Amino acid sequence: MSDMPAPSQPRTRAGTASFERDGREILLALRRGQVHLAGEFLWGSNHTFLVQVEYAETRIPAVYKPQRGERPLWDFPRGTLAAREVAAYVTSQALGWDIVPPTVLRQEGPSGPGSLQFFVDADPEHHYFTFSQDEKQRLRPAAIFDLLVNNADRKAGHVLIDRSGHLWLIDHGVCFHQEPKLRTVIWDFVGETFPEAQLRDLAAFHRRLLGDPDLRARYNELLSPSEVEALIRRVEALLRDRRFPEPGPGRPYPWPLV
Repeated sequence: MSDMPAPSQPRTRAGTASFERDGREILLALRRGQVHLAGEFLWGSNHTFLVQVEYAETRIPAVYKPQRGERPLWDFPRGTLAAREVAAYVTSQALGWDIVPPTVLRQEGPSGPGSLQFFVDADPEHHYFTFSQDEKQRLRPAAIFDLLVNNADRKAGHVLIDRSGHLWLIDHGVCFHQEPKLRTVIWDFVGETFPEAQLRDLAAFHRRLLGDPDLRARYNELLSPSEVEALIRRVEALLRDRRFPEPGPGRPYPWPLV
């Protein structure tokens, strides 16, 4: 990170009991607030910026990923990664899991349209490869989430536990492809049956995908028709198989791993 100032503490803190109320305030700020550049993250393949967002009395740090800063990929349409970041947040909320930080699309930004995500206050050195065994046991929802969204890049550093103990998943720009693309470091639960609580949430999510026109419209704004249909097929497969799969052929791990 270049000349990165320490982000100011957000007025409301993710991971607390009041996050439902605070989350609405954060979303409102992300959607309507003034965005000011504070620094740039240098370790990613796409241009990613730390920004300060100000709206009314709320001032929060956020991660801004402009569409024009996306590196072209051979298998994902150009200019679609920001929308996939938002689709991951929509999925997290529709499941009721709150594991993706609040994320929105902004048509105006310092470098044009892009995604804007609440910055998680977490130790970047505390990630999957440094988690304790007890912490890794908390990752079953994360592993199921990646199966559902077809995450092609779940690196160790994309799994965070914030300073209040809340589990967060970040960086979902290469998800939701209609073809199998799963690459992840989380293969701890191979062969296990999904927990009943997560199965119930998947079933409710499936019902909403088929019967909630507002949710379907939201996905249709963010993904292609074939990608939305593939999402439906994936949740149906998860409900049918009900267990964590083995790594598939090819390259089931991301690179780099962190």
